[in-house]
Amino acid sequence: MSDAGEGRKLRKVAIVAGESSGDALGAALIAALRKRVGGDLELMGVGGEAMEAKGLRSLFDYHVFSIVGASAIVTRLPVLLLRIRQTADAIIRERPDMLVIIDSPGFTHRVARRVRRHLPDVPIIDYVCPTVWAWKPRRAGRMVAYVDHVLAVLPFEPEIVTGLGGPPITYVGHSLVEEPALVETRRNRSTLDQASGERTGQPVFLLLPGSRLSELKRHLPVMRDMLVELGGRYSAPRFVLPAVRRHEERIRTAVADWPVKPEVVVGPERKWKAFAEADAAVAASGTVLLELALAGVPCVSIYKLDPLARLLVWRITAWSAALPNMIADYPVIAEYMNETVRPGRLARWLERLAGDTLQRRAMIEGFACVRERMETARPPSEHAADIVLDVFAQKQKRSETR
Repeated sequence: MSDAGEGRKLRKVAIVAGESSGDALGAALIAALRKRVGGDLELMGVGGEAMEAKGLRSLFDYHVFSIVGASAIVTRLPVLLLRIRQTADAIIRERPDMLVIIDSPGFTHRVARRVRRHLPDVPIIDYVCPTVWAWKPRRAGRMVAYVDHVLAVLPFEPEIVTGLGGPPITYVGHSLVEEPALVETRRNRSTLDQASGERTGQPVFLLLPGSRLSELKRHLPVMRDMLVELGGRYSAPRFVLPAVRRHEERIRTAVADWPVKPEVVVGPERKWKAFAEADAAVAASGTVLLELALAGVPCVSIYKLDPLARLLVWRITAWSAALPNMIADYPVIAEYMNETVRPGRLARWLERLAGDTLQRRAMIEGFACVRERMETARPPSEHAADIVLDVFAQKQKRSETR
Protein backbone atom coordinates (compact mmCIF):
# COMPACT_ATOMS: atom_id res chain seq x y z
CA MET A 1 0.00 0.00 0.00
CA SER A 2 1.20 3.52 -0.77
CA ASP A 3 2.41 5.61 2.13
CA ALA A 4 0.69 8.88 2.99
CA GLY A 5 3.32 10.99 1.27
CA GLU A 6 2.89 9.23 -2.03
CA GLY A 7 -0.91 9.31 -1.71
CA ARG A 8 -0.97 13.10 -1.28
CA LYS A 9 0.68 13.58 -4.68
CA LEU A 10 -2.47 12.37 -6.38
CA ARG A 11 -4.39 15.56 -7.17
CA LYS A 12 -6.47 14.98 -10.30
CA VAL A 13 -8.15 11.75 -11.38
CA ALA A 14 -10.17 11.06 -14.51
CA ILE A 15 -12.83 8.38 -14.07
CA VAL A 16 -14.88 7.04 -16.99
CA ALA A 17 -17.91 4.77 -16.59
CA GLY A 18 -20.59 3.82 -19.08
CA GLU A 19 -23.54 2.62 -16.99
CA SER A 20 -25.14 2.70 -13.54
CA SER A 21 -23.20 -0.23 -12.08
CA GLY A 22 -19.94 1.46 -13.00
CA ASP A 23 -21.21 4.73 -11.59
CA ALA A 24 -21.83 3.05 -8.23
CA LEU A 25 -18.36 1.46 -8.23
CA GLY A 26 -16.81 4.79 -9.11
CA ALA A 27 -18.61 6.59 -6.28
CA ALA A 28 -17.38 4.05 -3.71
CA LEU A 29 -13.85 4.30 -5.10
CA ILE A 30 -13.92 8.11 -4.90
CA ALA A 31 -15.00 7.94 -1.24
CA ALA A 32 -12.15 5.53 -0.45
CA LEU A 33 -9.60 7.69 -2.30
CA ARG A 34 -10.70 10.84 -0.50
CA LYS A 35 -10.14 9.10 2.83
CA ARG A 36 -6.54 8.51 1.78
CA VAL A 37 -5.55 11.68 -0.10
CA GLY A 38 -7.88 14.33 1.30
CA GLY A 39 -10.96 16.16 0.11
CA ASP A 40 -9.25 18.39 -2.44
CA LEU A 41 -9.00 15.61 -5.02
CA GLU A 42 -10.13 16.93 -8.41
CA LEU A 43 -12.33 14.58 -10.45
CA MET A 44 -13.44 14.71 -14.06
CA GLY A 45 -14.63 12.24 -16.70
CA VAL A 46 -17.95 10.52 -17.43
CA GLY A 47 -20.35 9.24 -14.80
CA GLY A 48 -23.82 9.46 -13.35
CA GLU A 49 -25.56 10.82 -10.29
CA ALA A 50 -23.59 8.71 -7.80
CA MET A 51 -20.16 9.93 -8.93
CA GLU A 52 -21.38 13.48 -9.49
CA ALA A 53 -22.57 13.52 -5.87
CA LYS A 54 -19.00 12.66 -4.88
CA GLY A 55 -17.60 15.58 -6.88
CA LEU A 56 -17.05 14.20 -10.39
CA ARG A 57 -17.35 16.77 -13.16
CA SER A 58 -19.06 14.66 -15.85
CA LEU A 59 -18.72 15.60 -19.50
CA PHE A 60 -22.17 14.27 -20.48
CA ASP A 61 -24.95 11.85 -19.54
CA TYR A 62 -23.52 8.35 -19.75
CA HIS A 63 -26.86 6.68 -20.54
CA VAL A 64 -26.02 6.93 -24.25
CA PHE A 65 -23.80 3.89 -23.60
CA SER A 66 -26.39 1.86 -21.67
CA ILE A 67 -27.20 -0.35 -24.64
CA VAL A 68 -26.81 -4.04 -25.25
CA GLY A 69 -26.77 -6.25 -28.30
CA ALA A 70 -24.89 -6.05 -31.57
CA SER A 71 -27.86 -4.49 -33.39
CA ALA A 72 -28.17 -1.68 -30.85
CA ILE A 73 -24.47 -0.89 -31.09
CA VAL A 74 -24.56 -0.68 -34.89
CA THR A 75 -27.49 1.74 -34.92
CA ARG A 76 -25.87 4.02 -32.31
CA LEU A 77 -22.32 3.77 -33.66
CA PRO A 78 -21.91 7.39 -34.90
CA VAL A 79 -22.96 8.80 -31.51
CA LEU A 80 -20.76 6.33 -29.64
CA LEU A 81 -17.68 7.19 -31.69
CA LEU A 82 -18.30 10.91 -31.17
CA ARG A 83 -18.56 10.49 -27.40
CA ILE A 84 -15.43 8.32 -27.29
CA ARG A 85 -13.41 10.99 -29.06
CA GLN A 86 -14.93 13.77 -26.96
CA THR A 87 -14.12 11.96 -23.72
CA ALA A 88 -10.55 11.07 -24.65
CA ASP A 89 -9.74 14.55 -25.97
CA ALA A 90 -11.09 16.20 -22.80
CA ILE A 91 -8.92 13.93 -20.63
CA ILE A 92 -5.87 14.65 -22.78
CA ARG A 93 -6.44 18.40 -22.36
CA GLU A 94 -6.87 18.07 -18.57
CA ARG A 95 -3.75 15.89 -18.15
CA PRO A 96 -4.87 14.03 -14.99
CA ASP A 97 -2.53 12.17 -12.66
CA MET A 98 -4.48 8.94 -13.18
CA LEU A 99 -7.21 7.49 -15.41
CA VAL A 100 -9.63 4.89 -14.05
CA ILE A 101 -11.92 3.20 -16.55
CA ILE A 102 -14.87 1.24 -15.19
CA ASP A 103 -16.55 -1.59 -17.10
CA SER A 104 -18.31 -0.84 -20.46
CA PRO A 105 -15.18 -1.86 -22.43
CA GLY A 106 -16.64 -0.93 -25.81
CA PHE A 107 -16.52 2.67 -24.62
CA THR A 108 -13.94 2.92 -21.85
CA HIS A 109 -11.18 0.89 -23.50
CA ARG A 110 -11.34 2.95 -26.66
CA VAL A 111 -10.96 6.06 -24.52
CA ALA A 112 -8.02 4.49 -22.68
CA ARG A 113 -6.19 3.56 -25.89
CA ARG A 114 -6.49 7.11 -27.24
CA VAL A 115 -5.34 8.62 -23.94
CA ARG A 116 -2.35 6.26 -23.73
CA ARG A 117 -1.19 7.33 -27.20
CA HIS A 118 -1.17 11.00 -26.20
CA LEU A 119 -0.32 10.73 -22.49
CA PRO A 120 1.91 7.64 -22.15
CA ASP A 121 3.01 8.52 -18.60
CA VAL A 122 -0.52 8.66 -17.15
CA PRO A 123 -1.24 5.37 -15.34
CA ILE A 124 -4.47 3.63 -16.35
CA ILE A 125 -6.49 1.34 -14.09
CA ASP A 126 -9.27 -0.88 -15.43
CA TYR A 127 -11.90 -1.47 -12.74
CA VAL A 128 -13.98 -4.54 -13.75
CA CYS A 129 -12.22 -6.94 -16.05
CA PRO A 130 -13.64 -7.37 -19.57
CA THR A 131 -15.21 -10.79 -20.05
CA VAL A 132 -12.17 -12.23 -21.83
CA TRP A 133 -13.12 -15.57 -20.27
CA ALA A 134 -16.31 -15.58 -22.35
CA TRP A 135 -15.66 -13.47 -25.43
CA LYS A 136 -12.58 -12.47 -27.44
CA PRO A 137 -9.84 -13.86 -25.14
CA ARG A 138 -7.13 -12.13 -27.16
CA ARG A 139 -8.25 -8.85 -25.63
CA ALA A 140 -6.37 -9.80 -22.46
CA GLY A 141 -2.98 -9.64 -24.17
CA ARG A 142 -3.85 -6.45 -26.06
CA MET A 143 -4.71 -4.67 -22.81
CA VAL A 144 -1.05 -4.76 -21.76
CA ALA A 145 -0.38 -1.84 -24.11
CA TYR A 146 -2.78 0.56 -22.40
CA VAL A 147 -3.77 -0.82 -18.97
CA ASP A 148 -1.35 -0.83 -16.02
CA HIS A 149 -3.50 -2.85 -13.63
CA VAL A 150 -6.90 -4.58 -13.65
CA LEU A 151 -9.16 -4.62 -10.60
CA ALA A 152 -11.19 -7.83 -10.89
CA VAL A 153 -14.60 -8.19 -9.24
CA LEU A 154 -14.95 -11.92 -9.88
CA PRO A 155 -12.64 -14.40 -8.09
CA PHE A 156 -11.89 -16.60 -11.10
CA GLU A 157 -10.68 -13.76 -13.34
CA PRO A 158 -7.05 -13.25 -12.20
CA GLU A 159 -6.00 -16.79 -13.08
CA ILE A 160 -7.63 -16.57 -16.51
CA VAL A 161 -6.27 -13.13 -17.42
CA THR A 162 -2.77 -14.05 -16.27
CA GLY A 163 -2.93 -17.25 -18.32
CA LEU A 164 -3.93 -15.23 -21.38
CA GLY A 165 -0.93 -12.93 -21.02
CA GLY A 166 -2.89 -9.95 -19.73
CA PRO A 167 -1.77 -7.06 -17.51
CA PRO A 168 -1.28 -7.35 -13.73
CA ILE A 169 -4.61 -8.14 -12.09
CA THR A 170 -5.94 -8.35 -8.53
CA TYR A 171 -9.25 -9.64 -7.20
CA VAL A 172 -10.55 -6.82 -5.00
CA GLY A 173 -14.03 -8.22 -4.43
CA HIS A 174 -17.51 -7.52 -5.75
CA SER A 175 -19.51 -4.55 -4.44
CA LEU A 176 -22.53 -6.81 -3.90
CA VAL A 177 -20.71 -8.61 -1.10
CA GLU A 178 -20.83 -5.41 0.99
CA GLU A 179 -24.19 -4.12 -0.30
CA PRO A 180 -26.15 -3.34 2.91
CA ALA A 181 -29.56 -3.99 1.35
CA LEU A 182 -28.48 -7.40 0.07
CA VAL A 183 -26.95 -8.39 3.41
CA GLU A 184 -30.18 -7.38 5.14
CA THR A 185 -32.24 -9.30 2.58
CA ARG A 186 -30.28 -12.48 3.22
CA ARG A 187 -30.74 -11.93 6.95
CA ASN A 188 -34.50 -11.56 6.47
CA ARG A 189 -34.64 -14.72 4.40
CA SER A 190 -32.81 -16.62 7.11
CA THR A 191 -35.98 -16.48 9.21
CA LEU A 192 -37.37 -19.01 6.75
CA ASP A 193 -36.20 -22.59 6.56
CA GLN A 194 -34.06 -22.32 3.43
CA ALA A 195 -32.42 -25.70 3.93
CA SER A 196 -35.68 -27.61 3.63
CA GLY A 197 -37.48 -25.09 1.45
CA GLU A 198 -40.48 -25.02 3.78
CA ARG A 199 -42.51 -21.86 3.12
CA THR A 200 -45.96 -20.94 4.31
CA GLY A 201 -48.85 -19.64 2.21
CA GLN A 202 -48.99 -19.35 -1.56
CA PRO A 203 -45.69 -19.06 -3.43
CA VAL A 204 -44.13 -15.76 -4.48
CA PHE A 205 -42.37 -15.74 -7.84
CA LEU A 206 -40.00 -13.02 -9.02
CA LEU A 207 -39.86 -11.92 -12.66
CA LEU A 208 -36.63 -10.18 -13.68
CA PRO A 209 -36.68 -9.62 -17.46
CA GLY A 210 -33.67 -7.27 -17.53
CA SER A 211 -33.08 -3.55 -17.13
CA ARG A 212 -32.57 -2.65 -20.77
CA LEU A 213 -35.35 -1.96 -23.25
CA SER A 214 -34.10 -4.58 -25.70
CA GLU A 215 -34.16 -7.22 -22.95
CA LEU A 216 -37.70 -6.30 -21.94
CA LYS A 217 -38.92 -6.69 -25.51
CA ARG A 218 -37.41 -10.17 -25.83
CA HIS A 219 -38.20 -11.58 -22.37
CA LEU A 220 -41.59 -10.22 -21.34
CA PRO A 221 -43.58 -12.27 -23.90
CA VAL A 222 -42.19 -15.61 -22.69
CA MET A 223 -42.79 -14.57 -19.07
CA ARG A 224 -46.39 -13.77 -19.92
CA ASP A 225 -46.97 -17.31 -21.19
CA MET A 226 -45.07 -18.76 -18.24
CA LEU A 227 -47.41 -16.97 -15.81
CA VAL A 228 -50.45 -18.45 -17.52
CA GLU A 229 -49.05 -21.94 -17.03
CA LEU A 230 -47.95 -21.34 -13.44
CA GLY A 231 -51.27 -19.68 -12.61
CA GLY A 232 -53.02 -22.95 -13.35
CA ARG A 233 -50.79 -24.89 -10.94
CA TYR A 234 -51.57 -22.86 -7.80
CA SER A 235 -54.75 -21.44 -6.32
CA ALA A 236 -53.38 -17.95 -5.66
CA PRO A 237 -49.74 -17.50 -6.66
CA ARG A 238 -48.16 -14.07 -6.37
CA PHE A 239 -45.98 -12.74 -9.18
CA VAL A 240 -43.75 -9.71 -8.54
CA LEU A 241 -41.88 -7.79 -11.24
CA PRO A 242 -39.31 -5.28 -9.91
CA ALA A 243 -38.80 -2.47 -12.43
CA VAL A 244 -36.35 0.39 -12.81
CA ARG A 245 -38.12 3.73 -12.76
CA ARG A 246 -37.24 4.74 -16.31
CA HIS A 247 -39.06 1.66 -17.65
CA GLU A 248 -41.98 1.62 -15.19
CA GLU A 249 -44.60 3.07 -17.54
CA ARG A 250 -43.50 0.86 -20.43
CA ILE A 251 -43.68 -2.28 -18.28
CA ARG A 252 -47.07 -1.41 -16.79
CA THR A 253 -48.41 -0.90 -20.31
CA ALA A 254 -46.91 -4.21 -21.49
CA VAL A 255 -48.47 -6.28 -18.68
CA ALA A 256 -51.85 -4.51 -18.65
CA ASP A 257 -53.49 -7.12 -20.90
CA TRP A 258 -51.76 -10.21 -19.48
CA PRO A 259 -54.25 -12.94 -18.45
CA VAL A 260 -52.28 -13.36 -15.22
CA LYS A 261 -50.98 -10.00 -14.06
CA PRO A 262 -47.79 -9.51 -12.05
CA GLU A 263 -47.40 -6.90 -9.33
CA VAL A 264 -45.00 -4.25 -10.67
CA VAL A 265 -42.82 -2.71 -7.94
CA VAL A 266 -40.42 0.20 -8.39
CA GLY A 267 -37.39 1.30 -6.45
CA PRO A 268 -34.56 -0.46 -4.57
CA GLU A 269 -36.45 -0.77 -1.28
CA ARG A 270 -39.39 -2.62 -2.85
CA LYS A 271 -37.06 -4.70 -4.99
CA TRP A 272 -35.15 -6.01 -1.97
CA LYS A 273 -38.41 -6.60 -0.11
CA ALA A 274 -39.54 -8.77 -3.04
CA PHE A 275 -36.21 -10.63 -2.91
CA ALA A 276 -36.75 -11.33 0.78
CA GLU A 277 -40.25 -12.73 0.18
CA ALA A 278 -39.62 -14.69 -3.02
CA ASP A 279 -39.76 -18.47 -3.23
CA ALA A 280 -38.14 -18.59 -6.67
CA ALA A 281 -37.26 -16.34 -9.60
CA VAL A 282 -36.75 -16.33 -13.34
CA ALA A 283 -34.15 -13.78 -14.41
CA ALA A 284 -32.38 -12.51 -17.49
CA SER A 285 -28.73 -13.54 -17.34
CA GLY A 286 -26.57 -10.82 -15.82
CA THR A 287 -25.53 -9.35 -12.50
CA VAL A 288 -29.03 -9.92 -11.12
CA LEU A 289 -28.27 -13.66 -10.99
CA LEU A 290 -25.43 -12.87 -8.61
CA GLU A 291 -27.80 -10.75 -6.52
CA LEU A 292 -30.24 -13.66 -6.32
CA ALA A 293 -27.51 -16.14 -5.43
CA LEU A 294 -26.05 -13.94 -2.69
CA ALA A 295 -29.55 -13.27 -1.33
CA GLY A 296 -30.35 -16.99 -1.41
CA VAL A 297 -33.26 -16.89 -3.89
CA PRO A 298 -33.50 -20.06 -6.05
CA CYS A 299 -33.71 -19.09 -9.70
CA VAL A 300 -33.49 -20.08 -13.33
CA SER A 301 -31.58 -18.03 -15.92
CA ILE A 302 -32.80 -17.04 -19.39
CA TYR A 303 -31.51 -14.91 -22.22
CA LYS A 304 -32.68 -14.28 -25.77
CA LEU A 305 -30.09 -12.62 -27.98
CA ASP A 306 -30.94 -10.15 -30.73
CA PRO A 307 -30.74 -11.52 -34.31
CA LEU A 308 -27.31 -10.08 -35.09
CA ALA A 309 -25.80 -11.28 -31.81
CA ARG A 310 -27.04 -14.81 -32.54
CA LEU A 311 -24.79 -14.90 -35.59
CA LEU A 312 -21.80 -14.28 -33.31
CA VAL A 313 -22.74 -16.68 -30.50
CA TRP A 314 -20.29 -19.30 -31.75
CA ARG A 315 -17.46 -17.02 -30.59
CA ILE A 316 -18.46 -17.31 -26.94
CA THR A 317 -15.87 -19.45 -25.15
CA ALA A 318 -17.31 -19.63 -21.61
CA TRP A 319 -19.03 -22.85 -20.58
CA SER A 320 -21.75 -20.86 -18.78
CA ALA A 321 -23.29 -17.39 -19.04
CA ALA A 322 -24.44 -17.41 -15.41
CA LEU A 323 -21.98 -15.77 -13.02
CA PRO A 324 -22.90 -17.99 -10.03
CA ASN A 325 -22.05 -21.04 -12.13
CA MET A 326 -18.70 -19.57 -13.19
CA ILE A 327 -17.81 -18.67 -9.60
CA ALA A 328 -18.81 -22.03 -8.14
CA ASP A 329 -17.23 -23.80 -11.14
CA TYR A 330 -20.21 -26.09 -11.62
CA PRO A 331 -23.85 -25.66 -12.80
CA VAL A 332 -25.60 -24.25 -9.73
CA ILE A 333 -28.31 -22.53 -11.78
CA ALA A 334 -30.17 -23.92 -14.79
CA GLU A 335 -29.87 -21.61 -17.79
CA TYR A 336 -31.61 -21.40 -21.15
CA MET A 337 -30.89 -19.29 -24.22
CA ASN A 338 -32.75 -18.33 -27.37
CA GLU A 339 -35.02 -21.15 -28.65
CA THR A 340 -34.61 -23.15 -25.44
CA VAL A 341 -36.36 -20.39 -23.45
CA ARG A 342 -39.84 -21.96 -23.28
CA PRO A 343 -42.71 -21.06 -20.93
CA GLY A 344 -43.53 -24.65 -19.94
CA ARG A 345 -39.92 -25.44 -19.13
CA LEU A 346 -39.59 -22.34 -16.94
CA ALA A 347 -42.90 -22.99 -15.17
CA ARG A 348 -41.81 -26.50 -14.22
CA TRP A 349 -38.48 -25.23 -12.92
CA LEU A 350 -40.09 -22.58 -10.75
CA GLU A 351 -42.55 -25.12 -9.39
CA ARG A 352 -39.65 -27.35 -8.33
CA LEU A 353 -37.66 -24.48 -6.84
CA ALA A 354 -40.61 -23.20 -4.79
CA GLY A 355 -41.16 -26.51 -2.99
CA ASP A 356 -39.24 -28.75 -0.63
CA THR A 357 -37.25 -30.44 -3.38
CA LEU A 358 -33.79 -31.78 -4.08
CA GLN A 359 -33.35 -29.07 -6.73
CA ARG A 360 -34.03 -26.27 -4.25
CA ARG A 361 -31.73 -27.68 -1.57
CA ALA A 362 -28.91 -28.28 -4.06
CA MET A 363 -29.18 -24.72 -5.38
CA ILE A 364 -29.08 -23.18 -1.90
CA GLU A 365 -25.99 -25.28 -1.13
CA GLY A 366 -24.42 -23.97 -4.33
CA PHE A 367 -25.19 -20.38 -3.32
CA ALA A 368 -23.24 -20.94 -0.09
CA CYS A 369 -20.26 -21.99 -2.22
CA VAL A 370 -20.59 -18.80 -4.30
CA ARG A 371 -20.63 -16.60 -1.19
CA GLU A 372 -17.59 -18.36 0.25
CA ARG A 373 -15.55 -17.92 -2.92
CA MET A 374 -16.46 -14.22 -3.18
CA GLU A 375 -15.48 -13.30 0.38
CA THR A 376 -12.69 -10.76 0.84
CA ALA A 377 -10.70 -9.63 3.88
CA ARG A 378 -11.69 -5.97 3.41
CA PRO A 379 -14.25 -3.90 1.47
CA PRO A 380 -13.68 -3.94 -2.32
CA SER A 381 -13.59 -0.14 -2.64
CA GLU A 382 -10.90 0.13 0.06
CA HIS A 383 -8.74 -2.51 -1.62
CA ALA A 384 -9.29 -0.87 -5.02
CA ALA A 385 -8.24 2.54 -3.70
CA ASP A 386 -5.00 1.13 -2.26
CA ILE A 387 -4.08 -0.43 -5.60
CA VAL A 388 -4.86 2.81 -7.45
CA LEU A 389 -2.43 4.66 -5.17
CA ASP A 390 0.19 1.91 -5.46
CA VAL A 391 0.09 1.99 -9.26
CA PHE A 392 0.30 5.79 -9.23
CA ALA A 393 3.31 5.71 -6.88
CA GLN A 394 5.10 3.08 -8.95
CA LYS A 395 4.54 5.07 -12.14
CA GLN A 396 5.87 8.18 -10.42
CA LYS A 397 9.05 6.37 -9.35
CA ARG A 398 9.67 5.07 -12.86
CA SER A 399 9.24 8.58 -14.29
CA GLU A 400 11.71 10.04 -11.76
CA THR A 401 14.43 7.50 -12.61
CA ARG A 402 14.41 8.27 -16.33
